[in-house]
Amino acid sequence: MTHIDLNADLGESFGRWRLGDDEAMLEVVTSANVACGFHAGDPGVLRRACADAAARGVVVGAQVGYRDLAGFGRRFLDVPPAELVDDVLYQIGALEALARVEGTRVAYVKPHGALYNAIVHHEEQAGAVVEAVRSYDPGLAVLGLPGSAWLRRAEEAGLRIVEEAFADRAYTPEATLVPRSEPGAVLHDPDEIAARCVRLATEGVVEAVDGTQVAVRAGSLCVHGDSPGAVAIAQAVRSALEGAGVRLRPFVGAED
Repeated sequence: MTHIDLNADLGESFGRWRLGDDEAMLEVVTSANVACGFHAGDPGVLRRACADAAARGVVVGAQVGYRDLAGFGRRFLDVPPAELVDDVLYQIGALEALARVEGTRVAYVKPHGALYNAIVHHEEQAGAVVEAVRSYDPGLAVLGLPGSAWLRRAEEAGLRIVEEAFADRAYTPEATLVPRSEPGAVLHDPDEIAARCVRLATEGVVEAVDGTQVAVRAGSLCVHGDSPGAVAIAQAVRSALEGAGVRLRPFVGAED
């Protein structure tokens, strides 16, 4: 691969509570998954994230999640499909309004946290998120885990799908993410993470927690903005990729 996108979850502060360094991350990434107020973020935080992304030429995506501020969207909710459609539509529309007044737009959708993991296999919820995106704007791209029900159903619905890998998360031998509740689920060493990302981008392979080599396709790499040392990790990943001859560019608006 000669190019890849680098994305991060941003806009996750709330009121006086701060999470991550959005401005610093926006100097590194090419796409920003901006929260939409359901799992994190308030209108002021989200608007600033959109404004800062626009100023730096970073593409904005809507990071939609369960209506679960207290749990940061990391708890599964058995939401009826029709309700989930409405929740996702609401979130995309809210972020779109804030993005538009700052001179940018929502260009793609990425589910967050427990919703992201649920729709790897949960057919009804995957279908609900697809329906919401298609109803809002069938021209939006969608970002997700390779092999997930979410991406399969999105592709069947005619949406543009982009497969994603995670820079700082451990993988199972089945190429899914190790649950955050398990030890070693989140990686912290910038050099180790950067080396993994170079191999993933150039060879399409990542080492799973049991030492097996797992094939992982990805058009975008995610570095979590809320991880300790997130900015240093993102900088190390970008530097290593560019050093290996991999060009960083957003997946939306770029020629394949």
